[in-house]
This record gives sequence, structure tokens and C-alpha cells, in this order.
Amino acid sequence: MARRPDNPRPGLLVIDKPQGLTSHDVVSRVRRLAHTRKVGHGGTLDPMATGVLVIGIGKATKLLTWVSGHSKEYRATIRFGISTNTDDAEGEPTQTLGCVSLPADALERALASLRGDIMQVPSTVSAIKVQGKRAYALARAGQDVALAARPVHVSRLEVPAPPRPLTVTPDAASARLGGATRVGAVCVVDVDVEVECSSGTYVRALARDAGRALGVGAHLTVLRRTRVGGFSLARAMTLKELTEAVDRAEPQGASEGGPTLPLIPLGEAARSMFPSLFLSRAEANAFAHGQAPRRSHHELIQWGADVGLALLGAGSAPRDASAIDDTPIAAVDPGGNVLGLLRIDAARLRTVLVF
Repeated sequence: MARRPDNPRPGLLVIDKPQGLTSHDVVSRVRRLAHTRKVGHGGTLDPMATGVLVIGIGKATKLLTWVSGHSKEYRATIRFGISTNTDDAEGEPTQTLGCVSLPADALERALASLRGDIMQVPSTVSAIKVQGKRAYALARAGQDVALAARPVHVSRLEVPAPPRPLTVTPDAASARLGGATRVGAVCVVDVDVEVECSSGTYVRALARDAGRALGVGAHLTVLRRTRVGGFSLARAMTLKELTEAVDRAEPQGASEGGPTLPLIPLGEAARSMFPSLFLSRAEANAFAHGQAPRRSHHELIQWGADVGLALLGAGSAPRDASAIDDTPIAAVDPGGNVLGLLRIDAARLRTVLVF
């Protein structure tokens, strides 16, 4: 293997994760291609799920906290009539109540209850830690896992196509229901949905709760993430495409001492995610040593008004100047280089991190 550079070129990759791989599997492959271990991801996708997975390399891994905290969009398919122990198609059926049809008004009532600010109980096989251990590890070890409900926001939950009634045979060929066993084909209804939600929302749990509301049970059969913050499928590449891009750039990478990846540069990524505050040369030199620039309260309020549109969290509603104190700010030098991140704390600028 080629030498691993101590300081890989920093930036972000947007990967279209294939089905069957974990997010960590994707990180491992990118590490091999980038010849560095300084790689991380911004928001886990289950092996069953596909779509947008934002990967950070080098110093850009410091941005992943904010990437994972952004709103997200998904396309999914909910199968009404069968419940599973994982709330998705990878689990074992636990109920086969069946569903012959779904009246439009009943489906809308069930989905309406899941829009807006809701309290959601995460799926038992989630990665949430319970007493220091992942919930999915405890569940697969046969332990009962009780997760507390937590607040999430579902800004959009829509049905773009008519429901599809069909007949299926559960993978396990039978499902336990009240001590009895039901075997054979089951009538179900598949419903495609489009979801826009806050970080921490489980689409599997939305499927589960919609099934409960309708009294027929449900689980997720398809999940595709189409956007994380400002990063969408339009900018994503498959692992095959990434490998081919690295192979094509190999001669140039060899002369520069490392592989050349088609990265979104660190500065470009930071400026696309956060509002920018331009520093003087003296301020930039001081910031490189962790010293935040000074601005009066009036100047900060005026700056917040000037960059109000830039304060759009990707996919969220506009935010006014009164909300700027919880928004990271990209510190930019006179040459347009992003030096790090700031925040406003008690009407003063504070250094968050220096790249």
C-alpha cells in the first residue's frame, strides 16, 4: 500500500452508499483509497439503506458534527400489514395482521399525527447507547431494551404515488401472533413516502407508528437518503465512481505524494454550510493562534441582518438576526481562505476551532 500522508488534503466526499454496506464499511474503503485513517462520516445509514453519506477527510472531519446535525430528506416505502422486530425488512416478522386496502383519509390521519414536533421512541435496534452499550447489541443479545421518547421534527411526510396492494409471503414463512402461528401469503399495502426531518429522526419508527395508528402494523422495506443539509444525491458518487476517479488521477497523486480524490475542498464546504465573517489580515493572524476578532454588539446585529439568507440551515426555514448566536460562522481571511469557525456567545465572538 502507498505511504499514508500525515496530513491528507482536507475536504468532503458525498457518497451514494449502496445497500448491504454499513457506514463504517464505506469509511474503511475511503481510508484505503485516501491512504489515511483520518476519515469519518456525518450520519449513520443502516446496511439496508442507500443514499447520501457525507465523508470527511483530514481536518474536514471537524465539520462532521454540523453535517450530522442538519436536516435530512428520505424516500422510503412502508409496507402495511406486517410488523418486524427491527421495524424494517431485515428483521423477523412479529405480526402478520395483513392489510387489504388503505383508504386515503385513514392513511392521511395516520401520517398527519407524525408531522411537526413529535415525541418519537427510537427503534429498538438503533445505535443509541443504553448504559454504555448500543441498543441494537443489547436487543440482538436477547435483552429487553426500553428507549425513552425524544423530541424530533418532521417537516414533511408526503405520499407521492398511490398505495400498491399486493400479496407477499413473510421471509420467515411464519409469524407469531398471540401465541398462534399464521403461515402463508399475506395481503399488504406498500406506500411510498417522502420525508424531510430533523437529525435524530428514525424513518423506521415513523413506519412502525403509522402501522400502529392504522391497527395493521408496518415496517420499512426501502430507505434512500436523498439529502443531508446542503449535500444531495446530485453531488454524490458511487464507490465505483470514486475508485475510478482516484485511478484516473493516480499519476498526479504520485507526484504530489498522495492520492488525488475529487473532494469538496474544506474551505468551500465550510462556506457552503455557514455564514462567513471576513477578517482583516491582523485579525486573521491573531485567529490562527485562537484569538477571536472583536465586533461591537451593533456590528454583530448588522452583520446578522446582512447575511440573513446565509443563515439558512440547509432545508430549514430562514432565521433572523436574533438567532445568529447558535449558528457557527466561517472565519475567512482576506484571501478567501477559511481559517476556522466562530460562534456568538453573549454578544461576543468566540473561537470554536481553528483549521
